[in-house]
Amino acid sequence: MNLILFGPPAAGKGTQAKRLVDSRKMVQLSTGDMLRAAIASGSELGGRVAGIMERGELVSDEIVIELIEQRLPEAEAAGGAIFDGFPRTIAQAQALDAMLEHRGSRIDLVIRLKVDDQALMDRVAGRFAESGRPDDNPESFKVRLGAYNAQTAPLLPYYQNHKKLVEVDGMGAIDAVAAAIDEALEAPRW
Repeated sequence: MNLILFGPPAAGKGTQAKRLVDSRKMVQLSTGDMLRAAIASGSELGGRVAGIMERGELVSDEIVIELIEQRLPEAEAAGGAIFDGFPRTIAQAQALDAMLEHRGSRIDLVIRLKVDDQALMDRVAGRFAESGRPDDNPESFKVRLGAYNAQTAPLLPYYQNHKKLVEVDGMGAIDAVAAAIDEALEAPRW
């Protein structure tokens, strides 16, 4: 099963993906984690990505798609992937569909974590105070949230038209959100 966890930055996608990795043995393909790893590596790619992320901008489709494609064999061996933070644009969604189709696979389900923007701002401010992660800087986060609302939210109709979208209240307790996701995963498909 290939699953997309969809929602704005700090919506809890990473938390829920880690839980699914533990319970279902799927592979989490988190573009955020992959990009932070590229930065930590000190590579030329990491250097380019660092500046983009610090400004709160979205990394180019080419870079993100390359990172995802490198990890697909691992996900296939595990029986499925949890796409976390990808796709972010219609072009990325179409590229992912083409990549998976070429490999005889597809996206099975898209779970949208519905959240409140102000609650996310408060969550990120607290996380930044704790960890100091550069991409959690409240000013950068405002840019990221704006980019999500402008560029990524249009994916909702794309997946709704493909009859793959299920919405879950992402503002609840972690366990309640997890239970709603499990229910969506077990529900019969259209």
